[in-house]
Amino acid sequence: MGHASPRYTEDFKKSVVALYSNGKTQTQLCTEYGVSSSALSRWIKAYSEVKTEDGSVMTAKSLFRIN
Repeated sequence: MGHASPRYTEDFKKSVVALYSNGKTQTQLCTEYGVSSSALSRWIKAYSEVKTEDGSVMTAKSLFRIN
């Protein structure tokens, strides 16, 4: 039998990405939170914030969210 992948909440993912943005390395975060490096990389791409020209803050996830 295979192991089920753990599910993480969106808030947890955003918190880990915030720690990365504030200087923690991916290696530190993977070790500390037991997250795979590939999952963390996806979260960083999805949740890292970017300021637009008009001053608003966007994430890749918010750009591609379907309503």
